[in-house]
Amino acid sequence: MRKSFEGLSATVEQLFPGELLSGALFIFLNKNKDHLKVLFWDQDGFVVYFKRLEKGTFLWEWGSSAILDRRAFFMLLEGITPKRLQPRFSLQKQ
Repeated sequence: MRKSFEGLSATVEQLFPGELLSGALFIFLNKNKDHLKVLFWDQDGFVVYFKRLEKGTFLWEWGSSAILDRRAFFMLLEGITPKRLQPRFSLQKQ
C-alpha cells in the first residue's frame, strides 16, 4: 500500500491498457484485506481514496481482477456480506 498516484496509475495501465482515463474506479487491497485504495480519473486529475479498517477485513470474493457494479462496490466499502445479489430488472438487451 505504499504506491500513490504514479505507482497505482502505472499498475492500472499495465493491467488494463487504455482504461486509466475512462472514469472507472480501480480498487487495490493489501494482503491482510484491511486497507483499501481506490484510484480514479475525474476529468482533470487523479483521485486516490484510502480506507483503513480498525477491525475486520474487506470481503473480496471476486478474484484477483474483476469488474464490480456500483452496488457491489458500495457493499464492499460498507462491509455488507451479500447472501445473494438478485437484479430486479435490466434495461440492456441480452
